Amino acid sequence: MKDINQQIIKFNHDTNLSKDNFFISKSNKHIFDFLNKWPKWEKNFINIVGERFSGKTHLTSIFLKKYNGLKIDSKSLNEYHIKEIKLYENIILEDIDKNVDEKLFYTLFNIIEQNNKFLIITSNNPLTKIDFNLPDLKSRSKTFILQNINKPDDELIFALLLKNFSDRQIFVEKKFIDFVVKRIDRSYGKIFDFIYKIDEMSLKKKKSINFKIIQEVLGGKTE
Repeated sequence: MKDINQQIIKFNHDTNLSKDNFFISKSNKHIFDFLNKWPKWEKNFINIVGERFSGKTHLTSIFLKKYNGLKIDSKSLNEYHIKEIKLYENIILEDIDKNVDEKLFYTLFNIIEQNNKFLIITSNNPLTKIDFNLPDLKSRSKTFILQNINKPDDELIFALLLKNFSDRQIFVEKKFIDFVVKRIDRSYGKIFDFIYKIDEMSLKKKKSINFKIIQEVLGGKTE
């Protein structure tokens, strides 16, 4: 097992989005390497897709620290951002979904294209799967390079569990973590839900984590 130094989104804990706190595994290495090849990309438009808690924000934060740029939450996209993007070469629009202001999004897209800038969009689902009302947006969504964050492998799950338990000052023996890795659903959401419940359980019962507690949180999964 590699050195465990991963920290992705945590529920009520401070989030460290530095490169040193990003654990690279088979699940995300292809995207990490791709972003580090900037600006030698085939296209200027990238769509990073991954479920909640998969590390999209962490990846784009590392990118911006290295290459600089502007990050915008798609839910807060407004006219001011349209003016502001002219000052930056790299634009990141986070968490795109059906609720984005389509006209502003289309305007932003055109400005970036006309000025040969770079646009990285993060989303839970591929842009091509989002039912935009504007026909032009539907066609433009097909021009993005798609980068999928894969489901977490065993190594990444182990890292996430160990790091987040450590951050919460919860001691869990390695054999228990190995037990969880083999039984938990391959979902970032499920992993962080498990961490959150273990945190609550440890505070409530005020005793060390054992097989009984783990099995209870896992919902009785023992095989």
